[in-house]
Amino acid sequence: MAMQRSDEGPSRARQAAKFLSVSVLSGVVLAGLALPGIGAFGLVAKGTVEGFDEIPANLKTPPLSQRTTILDAEGSEIAKVYSRDRTVVPLNDISPYMRQALVDIEDARYYQHGAIDLKGVLRAANKNAQSGGVSEGASTLTQQYVKNVFIEEAGDDPDKVAVATQQTIGRKVKELKFAIQVEKELGKDRILNNYLNITFFGQQAYGVEAASQRYFSKHAKDLTLGESAMLAGLVQSPSRYDPVNAPKEATKRRNTVLQRMVELKHITPAQAAAEQAKPLELKVSRPKSGCITAVNGAGFFCDYVRETFLNDPVFGKTKEARAKRWNEGGLVIRTTLDPQTQKSVQKSITDHVYQSDSVATAVSIVQPGTGKILGMGQSRPYGFGDHQTQINLSADKAMGGSNYGFQVGSTFKPILAAAALEQGVSPYKAYSSPFRMPYPDEVETCGKPWKNSGGDMVQNENRSEVGPYGMKEATAKSVNTYFIQMIEDTGVCPVIKMADKLGIKPAGGGKFDQVPSIALGTEGLSPLTMASAYATFANHGTYCTPVIVESATGPDGKNLRVPKTKCSRAMSEQTADTVNTLLQGVVEDGTGKEAGLSGRDSAGKTGTTDGRQAAWFVGYTPNMAGAVWVGGPGAKGVDMENITIGGVYHDKVYGADTPGPIWRDAMTGALEGKDAPTFGTVPMPGTDKSSGDGSGGDDKRGNGRGGRKPGTGGKPGGGKPGTGAKPGTQPGAQPGGQPGDTTGDGKPDTPTAPAGVIQGVIGGPGNEQQQR
Repeated sequence: MAMQRSDEGPSRARQAAKFLSVSVLSGVVLAGLALPGIGAFGLVAKGTVEGFDEIPANLKTPPLSQRTTILDAEGSEIAKVYSRDRTVVPLNDISPYMRQALVDIEDARYYQHGAIDLKGVLRAANKNAQSGGVSEGASTLTQQYVKNVFIEEAGDDPDKVAVATQQTIGRKVKELKFAIQVEKELGKDRILNNYLNITFFGQQAYGVEAASQRYFSKHAKDLTLGESAMLAGLVQSPSRYDPVNAPKEATKRRNTVLQRMVELKHITPAQAAAEQAKPLELKVSRPKSGCITAVNGAGFFCDYVRETFLNDPVFGKTKEARAKRWNEGGLVIRTTLDPQTQKSVQKSITDHVYQSDSVATAVSIVQPGTGKILGMGQSRPYGFGDHQTQINLSADKAMGGSNYGFQVGSTFKPILAAAALEQGVSPYKAYSSPFRMPYPDEVETCGKPWKNSGGDMVQNENRSEVGPYGMKEATAKSVNTYFIQMIEDTGVCPVIKMADKLGIKPAGGGKFDQVPSIALGTEGLSPLTMASAYATFANHGTYCTPVIVESATGPDGKNLRVPKTKCSRAMSEQTADTVNTLLQGVVEDGTGKEAGLSGRDSAGKTGTTDGRQAAWFVGYTPNMAGAVWVGGPGAKGVDMENITIGGVYHDKVYGADTPGPIWRDAMTGALEGKDAPTFGTVPMPGTDKSSGDGSGGDDKRGNGRGGRKPGTGGKPGGGKPGTGAKPGTQPGAQPGGQPGDTTGDGKPDTPTAPAGVIQGVIGGPGNEQQQR
């Protein structure tokens, strides 16, 4: 063998000694680097150590992500949500068995060494050299804790996690320097406490408290010796030793931990033998996270809480900051949900509409004067299975709702009435209100006037509905031609401005089309929007924005700022009281009689859209306002004719006969035992032309494009309808998915359309379509 010349560099022995000294500093042995080929690593290690002092010494420990608890207004739990199931507990709330078992199996000399265990490194180096690979590591609990901090900081980003766990000398050196800092600043007990709270125990459980609940359904402070040994054994490989899926491996590992505790004289051989003879005795609590677990059908209420947190700047200046705060969790959020109201909402829903029905219903109830959302539910529950959905049918698209909302039909007419009253129109104002008439030639808007260039027509549901009518009876009967004549006088712009004051915006975003058919409810809105708007009438003309969070505390127990309702005057008290009077007539002797409440003041309005693809009732008492929608929940609308809903057959669905009873039953239960204050109203004697008891006349239909954007027009003589409607209002609906005007509401006599008109559809030029 040739002698090595002195100028050829250090000998192999010196290289090994140098590498071993670097290993003591960096923990590279544990990092998985084999001793063979030491010479090649020497230079790398040398360069790494030279940069040691350049590594910042301050370890920025991210807040540990924990589960967030969402409570109702009375403090009862609605649901727990988390990105990582973790509950941080102090060391005193962790079983002494658990603390000892973990130290014994992971780092037996933990309380004798510093940030690095020199004996452990030398022992591991020797064994690895003998095996020619990596058979043993020497990372201390402190180093493991630092690595877990890196992993926690990486979150769910796979690339960041890969960087945080990569087996390189550079990462190990960085880990070591932070470990030295942590040892100085925290001390052994705090590091052990932090480690037990941060580490992963499998089955979605982070930290010992969550693990104890997951596997044994008990608190960490109550863990027995055997249970503690099993959990301590999991840390090395949560998947390999998973007691749920690999009980034999978990049992072997538990017994290994117990034997190690005997060797270290922390338990007796008899104690170990007694525990080793036992089965695992698991009492597993399955992972339960998210709004899918919410009680009393409050899944979408829960989801609205999350959307509020992620969207409201009060919880963070940027979207990223809010999302980070939500994912870190540890929050306790007390909401506005009234458990009595929510139970009543859910019961009414399940009584009237089945989950498996082809249509769905959504219900929202708010409190006038505060904007508090008291209840929110729907017949399609929160989930991923058949007849389930993740779309909140009560909310706007921006808050997890459908793409376009749902056309509201005649429930929009009170908004026009309020705008007209604010313009000085008398509630006794009478219009000729013929059965059928053309849309006005021209109607003022906020910009260029709208012109009826296509000869569009509008008509009422029944031939018997012929004016003149005043406002009270026209509202009770929901007379289409009356309100079209009213918007001709009022103009579209005051109506849009009134809608804005009432918080009414298209559910899909954007702006209202400035067309006269807006009076008939052609825009797609959400139930929560409509409930909040009608609450303004009950609140003497003052609108309050909806709110869902009462209070919130952070992981440190300190109170957080939360969104507050913003109240502003939308109309005079006189106007609000007049609308109350009009809408009381609807439930007393008009189209909404089936929704009326007994023993307390109530008011409301029914609505049924063209094609009967949506039916509504929106109503209120002085202390609650609620909106009920029924219709097709998917991308394609459902024509609600010859249909069974909730086990009840309907030849035609109206706002009065399905949404009305849902509203009535939900409100009755919600208001049980509560005060029954009275409305502010105005004297309005029966000066209107009368033609019966007002029960006939729901579902008043327009014909023609109804003032929507010009459609393609149908072919004369019975061609298919034109597409005057804007894109369909169901989520994902295609353009032309719903016709462009709506019916009114209530249960009518069988209508007879005039010759040449197809009732309820959009006709071609001049509506020259054959009767069918």
